[in-house]
Amino acid sequence: MLTHKTAVITGSTSGIGLAVAQQLASQGANIILNGFGDAAEIEKIRVNLELQNDVKVHYIAADLSQAESARQFIRQVIQLTGQVDILVNNAGIQHTDRIENFPIDRWNQIIALNLSAVFHTTAEALPLMQKQQWGRIINIASAHGLVASEYKSAYVAAKHGVVGLTKVTALENAGDGITCNAICPGWVRTPLVEAQIQALAEKNQTDIETAARQLLAEKQPSLQFVTPQQIGGAAVFLCSEAAEQMTGTTLSLDGGWTAR
Repeated sequence: MLTHKTAVITGSTSGIGLAVAQQLASQGANIILNGFGDAAEIEKIRVNLELQNDVKVHYIAADLSQAESARQFIRQVIQLTGQVDILVNNAGIQHTDRIENFPIDRWNQIIALNLSAVFHTTAEALPLMQKQQWGRIINIASAHGLVASEYKSAYVAAKHGVVGLTKVTALENAGDGITCNAICPGWVRTPLVEAQIQALAEKNQTDIETAARQLLAEKQPSLQFVTPQQIGGAAVFLCSEAAEQMTGTTLSLDGGWTAR
């Protein structure tokens, strides 16, 4: 159980981040939500999490693609709660194109949010974790943090960087009660992946579900999508006593993708 712990999850107003927040809240953790979306819908999510799990849930908006904003976000959490016990770096964006055609601004945005934000939030959270001699940092990387695919230079570079940063964070804090690990999902049917399915359907002139099966067949031997709830369950495990000596590792949930 994570009673009296405070968990900060970036990009948690929908998809994977929200599922992680729900799973950690179910274990008694107080939650800091972060992300973009309709204000009324976010408030509904916040209230439901509180009522369903009898925990405290706050929402803090922040543009994590900006270094100072990302650091200020963690400082706000500390000012509000006095705690950052669990940090889940999940926020991310995607763009696909050949390297020679890849827009510079899109490259910069992806690196800023998918990689640099992980560095900035971690750097701000670590001193408090070090002081309390307990902390769990969980970086939501990707199968693309371990292997590559065409047309995803920025995303692959960022996620490989996240895996490397995970290892350095783990080494620098080994033995101090702080662990840092990366979860590397395969295809999860999030809005990011849904857009790729739509593009594939248009390219092959087929329906959405056929395109979804084609997408899975390219990479994921199980031919099944990973669910956000499964990723949330992995996050709970990484916060458990069973994972106390698990640090600097990658946990693949990819239906066999990276086994090939």
